[in-house]
Amino acid sequence: MSSPKPDTTVKTKSGTIAGSQCTSIYGDDYISFECIPYAQPPLGALRFKAPVPVQPWKKTLMCRQKGEKPLQFNQYTKQLEGIENCLYLNVYVKSMKTEKPLPLIVFFFGGGFEKGDSSRDLHSPDYFMMRDVVVATVSYRVGPLGFLSLENPAAGVPGNAGLKDQLLAMKWITQNAASFNADPANVTAFGESAGAASVHYLMLNPNAAGLFHKAIMQSGNALCSWSLCPIPNLGRRLAENLGMKHVQQASDTKVLEFLQSVPGDKLVTPYLLSQAENLDDCVFQFGPVVEPYSSEGCVLLKPPIELVETAWGNSIPVLMSGTSFEGLLMYARVQLAPYLLTSLKGQPQHMLPLELKRSLPQALALTLGKRLRLLHFGDRPMDLQKDSVVAYCEYASYKVFWHPIMRTIKARLRASAAPTYLYRFDFDSSTFNHQRRKYCGDQLRGVAHIDDHSYIWYGDFSWKLDKHTAEFQTIERMIDILTTFAATSNPNCGSVQSSLPKNSHWPPLSKKFIVCLNISEEMKIIDLPEINKLKVWDSVYKAQA
Repeated sequence: MSSPKPDTTVKTKSGTIAGSQCTSIYGDDYISFECIPYAQPPLGALRFKAPVPVQPWKKTLMCRQKGEKPLQFNQYTKQLEGIENCLYLNVYVKSMKTEKPLPLIVFFFGGGFEKGDSSRDLHSPDYFMMRDVVVATVSYRVGPLGFLSLENPAAGVPGNAGLKDQLLAMKWITQNAASFNADPANVTAFGESAGAASVHYLMLNPNAAGLFHKAIMQSGNALCSWSLCPIPNLGRRLAENLGMKHVQQASDTKVLEFLQSVPGDKLVTPYLLSQAENLDDCVFQFGPVVEPYSSEGCVLLKPPIELVETAWGNSIPVLMSGTSFEGLLMYARVQLAPYLLTSLKGQPQHMLPLELKRSLPQALALTLGKRLRLLHFGDRPMDLQKDSVVAYCEYASYKVFWHPIMRTIKARLRASAAPTYLYRFDFDSSTFNHQRRKYCGDQLRGVAHIDDHSYIWYGDFSWKLDKHTAEFQTIERMIDILTTFAATSNPNCGSVQSSLPKNSHWPPLSKKFIVCLNISEEMKIIDLPEINKLKVWDSVYKAQA
């Protein structure tokens, strides 16, 4: 990003803010407003609590510096990152004056509800600024600070503060959309991975109805196992780990008082999960929960599976996606924790999602686990041979991502007349698929979980490309698809139309045909390649019924 040009000021309902004139990596001018507070600092007595709307300010607020990420512990570097006072959003505007207000895209970052970053370091809007849009990125609390849940109403911490942050941010940006030359009647909620699950949770929450008019969910939703925390009493376990005495006898109010007295950096550092919990699909610790009691601002009183077919979000168009080898994100993890793979030899029931493993008779769970093991491993040895590790990653693709995506699609098709489009990201660059390179180094090729991120967002992981490369062409295609959908509710943009045979188009999904736009070196409409193995996963769920 070049040096800021003269300021641009905007009057919001909270007060006046000053932004900066900027130029993207490819020379597109835009206006940036960063670190706009939408809530009061969640500190002291407000730690763990639902967010409180920001107090209006009187002087012009300088919004010209990128914000810090939410306080989190980086498991890769073993370093603390970010700050606790993180409830802000960023708004990037292509033009403040146009004939019509611009489509507004509101983005929620991924990171398993334990990490993530809304700033330009990871989510710079340079590619979006090739188009006439307004893009907002939202910072919200993660880990225990965002998802501590205590059962007693007296403590006032039912959980899901991070989801409540997102709802408050969505309300702020839609209420102030016109100030940024954005159309409050044409808002798209957009997220990747945990951010996609966050969008889905908004679609399940009646209090979010009408705040946005279409949704983009990349590689995630509220039916993914990692999107709902199944572990009770994590707050007490955290307090005990941090030195609280007699935790089991203490009231929830006392647990809260103790955790509010602990420095934030100590709260986010402990790893609390056991090997058995890892085998139960618990990759992350704190995350969304079914709230233990109803309260003002409650966002989830029932499991998502009980809400999907009656949710208000069924009335809006949706663009969903996955990558062609989602499970490569498990490549390094299974090397560090081989039992995730080796235990499947003698305990095939661990092949099953936790909800089935807990509900099925043991003998049936073993039988169904063996069915899935045969599907994904064949006769490969259950050890760390490369073929077996790759097979484990393929299995994770289905269990962790593609089958929840398919369950969500089928629920929408049963309940909704609104269109649902599906793309499958399959562009395999040796240099620019940054997520796969992070997970696998140079050991494997393939298109890993969130590899499409590199073609949507600029950041400190990226660099300027020659515009004649396939990688840059893929950026142009992705931005064309996403912004066209945001503008019109239909992703059949010029890039898609020019890639398909004459008089054909990318159709929405139907009960009869599960087709996707496959985005590789070329773009084609194909039957979803994963469909046959997904039918086996369907049969496992039908056995539950």
